[in-house]
Amino acid sequence: MERAARKGWYDRIVLDLGRQMRWSFVPPLMVYLAYGVSTLTAIVGTFFVKDYLGLSAAFLAGLGFWAGIPWALKMPLGHLVDLMWRWKSLLIFVGAALISASLGIMYLLITRPDAMGAILPPGSWYVLSVILAPAGYVIQDAVADAMSVEAVPTIDEHGQRVTEEASRAMHTTMQTLGRFALISGTVGVALLNIVMFSGAEGLPQAAKAAIYARIYLIAQVVPLLSISGVVLAALERRTRAGRLRRRGVAEETITAGFARQGERPRVNHWYFTGGLAFVGLSLAVGLSEIAYGQELIFLGSMLVVVFLMHQLARNLAPAQARSLFGTAIIIFVFRAVPLPGAGYSWFAIDQLGFDEQFLSILSLITSVLTLAGIIVLRPMMASHTITWIVVLLSLAEAVLSLPNIGLYYGIQNWTAPLTGGVVDARFIAIIDTAAESPLGQIAMIPMLAWIARNAPDGLKATFFAVMASFTNLALSASSLGTRYMNEMFHVAREVRDPTSGNITVPADYSQLGLLLIVVAVITVAAPLIAIVLVQASPLRTRD
Repeated sequence: MERAARKGWYDRIVLDLGRQMRWSFVPPLMVYLAYGVSTLTAIVGTFFVKDYLGLSAAFLAGLGFWAGIPWALKMPLGHLVDLMWRWKSLLIFVGAALISASLGIMYLLITRPDAMGAILPPGSWYVLSVILAPAGYVIQDAVADAMSVEAVPTIDEHGQRVTEEASRAMHTTMQTLGRFALISGTVGVALLNIVMFSGAEGLPQAAKAAIYARIYLIAQVVPLLSISGVVLAALERRTRAGRLRRRGVAEETITAGFARQGERPRVNHWYFTGGLAFVGLSLAVGLSEIAYGQELIFLGSMLVVVFLMHQLARNLAPAQARSLFGTAIIIFVFRAVPLPGAGYSWFAIDQLGFDEQFLSILSLITSVLTLAGIIVLRPMMASHTITWIVVLLSLAEAVLSLPNIGLYYGIQNWTAPLTGGVVDARFIAIIDTAAESPLGQIAMIPMLAWIARNAPDGLKATFFAVMASFTNLALSASSLGTRYMNEMFHVAREVRDPTSGNITVPADYSQLGLLLIVVAVITVAAPLIAIVLVQASPLRTRD
């Protein structure tokens, strides 16, 4: 009996996922994979900023806000994708060019600092690179979302219409595999980082800089992966159509099976007007450097996105629209909680002795276990409501913040002697990372699958884009909250003059502990309060 249960579990969890896999899924998965591979430069960026740029934790949190702004532009981009459906792949090339430019700036900033500094200060080049990259990724992401809908076939290998039940299962699988591909990219880059940084802790700074430069050069594979996905999509469609013809399927059936379902969408100028208003507001406020500029941009963006969501919801039944709004609010609050910011990373490097290779190992653990978590928890996502999932994740993240707080207050100094040096700071960090890993990518999968299933034909990319703009604004809210936290609780790492070696900014981690505690409380309290309020309102969701 027990053996049969285990076999049934394996079939339900693993084999069923394989059975639902389609070759048509591969092209959008390559675009998602490219986004995952983009994390190749994350650790390098952390050390580069710490060692070469005198930027504060609060400034970096504010920069995170600006870097998140392009994601709000998924609104007009999604509608543009729906309008230019046959030619949407061209936008992938635009995104690839922006990503390549961002990586190229960082490579030259490391290898040709004097030449780059003669044009603009290094900090300005870094800011430009940070802004260009998300602009490229948001363009590619809007297209990838549309490709993920298109990848689910409407006719089977015999030309018969796919059933509603089968379509629902494939859409959920497609969105699950999208997260899987993204995380797979982070697995690959974590392994590469471990190899690249092997023995780097004892190298002089110039040798480390050479490694940083090579990593940015290798990262140019990211735009190539995206472009390869587009090329593969065209080849896959041609191959699939040829296979159906050889099986005697009528040409009109093949054409209908590959055509977009429903009527061709009409141009809705509100989406473009809203996007232009957002860009105008951002530029006007940003360039004017007025007080509370980020807050004004956030509020203006929120008004624009909510208005467009209202416009979009008119295409749904009233009950569906209310449920979608309720779901979006819950996920928004869950993603909007503040983070500790760069301060804890600096503390881990300076005080705990975490080097580049060890941080790469933590990244690898995170990525591998996230992949396993997505597979294992897929049935849970299909059988439980988004509300239930968010409650679980909020409680889990609050509990898993405790080890980091413990490390700050020196719990490793107590555990290490008791265990013969086994349970030291690195051991605690590994265990905490292993437990936390599967949680980060879970909350969005049910919502993405809901949109793929329920959004009207001809408006799927627009639905993806507008809802993504709303939930991605949560990340901007998180960046604002992170900045506020870092302004309230001052954290500074040691900064030395690169020429003289003298300390220009002394390290100060005295308030980091309180910062970690406050962030942990907000992490659990804010989503739970949001759920209670939404479920007690007409926006109550059962999805």
